[in-house]
Amino acid sequence: MDTSGPARPLAVVTGASSGIGFELARTCALHGYDLVVAAEDELLDESAARLRVYGTAVHAVRTDLATYDGVEVLMGQLRTLDRPVNAAFLNAGIARAGAFLETDLADLARVIDVNVSSTVHLARRLLEGMTARGAGRLLITSSVAAEVPGPYNAVYNASKSFLQSFALALHEELRGTGVTVTSLLPGTTDTPFFVQAGLLDTRLGRSKKDDPALVARQAFRALMAGRSSQVAGSVRTRAQELATRALPLGTRAALHSRWARPHGSPSHL
Repeated sequence: MDTSGPARPLAVVTGASSGIGFELARTCALHGYDLVVAAEDELLDESAARLRVYGTAVHAVRTDLATYDGVEVLMGQLRTLDRPVNAAFLNAGIARAGAFLETDLADLARVIDVNVSSTVHLARRLLEGMTARGAGRLLITSSVAAEVPGPYNAVYNASKSFLQSFALALHEELRGTGVTVTSLLPGTTDTPFFVQAGLLDTRLGRSKKDDPALVARQAFRALMAGRSSQVAGSVRTRAQELATRALPLGTRAALHSRWARPHGSPSHL
């Protein structure tokens, strides 16, 4: 069977080498999508091979989305395919845990470049084509962290707040165009994120985590339904998110400080 013909829908997934991104790509493959998957790390090729087992055409693009040119590399590959993007999952994201004044400025800037700048850049490029066709679905991975000021993760949490606001604004702007934008808010999820961010020496890093496959299934359903946002994960995660929203912002920040403060750091509470 030819699995690469234009009759099959095409999905783009960033941050697809592991974790939620890989599971989003796998969910798309199971629903009959061809894939363009993007990430910077060397695991991407292995992940693409695992995805091809599902009988889908997979185009892997290794590029650094923290740079303007890196985003354009991905867009160039999409133009080469000359196929409409039916669904896009802007999932790439990083964090650098630690006290703000003790974290290298270049590391903090890279969090903004990956989480915020690349998402805005890709959304602008992809939505232009979708709205011209009058069809398309785009998902932006925010986090339940968007709702909590984040001591020891100040830039990361703020970046996720930006993404939540950005996605909801676009959802409203595009109402009636045939294009939808969905914000995904996962809770703590069992991915390499906590190692890469340096969070293992925190209560947050040691906490119970959700299955990324569960998060991806819920995300895909929300996207296909055209919802504006989706808190994803276990019943526990969704209940905690509801409880958090009922708290004053100052209380949320104080609680996050306890969870995200590295072991041995002095407490100011």
